Amino acid sequence: MKLATLGYIHRDNQTLMLHRTKKENDIHEGKWNGVWGKFDAGETPEECMIREIEEETGLIARDPILKGIITAPMFAKWEDWYIFVYEIVDFSWELIECSEWDLEWIDDDRVLWLNLWEWDRYFMEWMQEKKDQIFSGKFVYEDGNLISHTGVFH
Repeated sequence: MKLATLGYIHRDNQTLMLHRTKKENDIHEGKWNGVWGKFDAGETPEECMIREIEEETGLIARDPILKGIITAPMFAKWEDWYIFVYEIVDFSWELIECSEWDLEWIDDDRVLWLNLWEWDRYFMEWMQEKKDQIFSGKFVYEDGNLISHTGVFH
């Protein structure tokens, strides 16, 4: 089982996205993602999110807002993934350059048109439409293709 966080950083009607173009043998190659990463031992989800944002972007996040939890059975390498999804609106402003991907501020109305994993479209819409609720989403992939999904809102 893998535990991870995924964050969407917002400013002025834009979202900071990572374009996965530089890392070799990357299952995300060519995809656009929010900032994400795996837990280190002993971390809370919030600590993981804050650390990953700083490592991947140079930004210092404050008070990430939990928007939902994704369950992804057998997502990669026959492992179940559990991903805590956050929205970040309070952060410092100095980006760094990363050797594994490109960082780009994308207008919010263009984000869903990017080359995203299919599940991103579902839970990003949930985040917009159900702003005051937390989602629990289950996304089942097979050979890189989404075959089913469900969502519960709290």
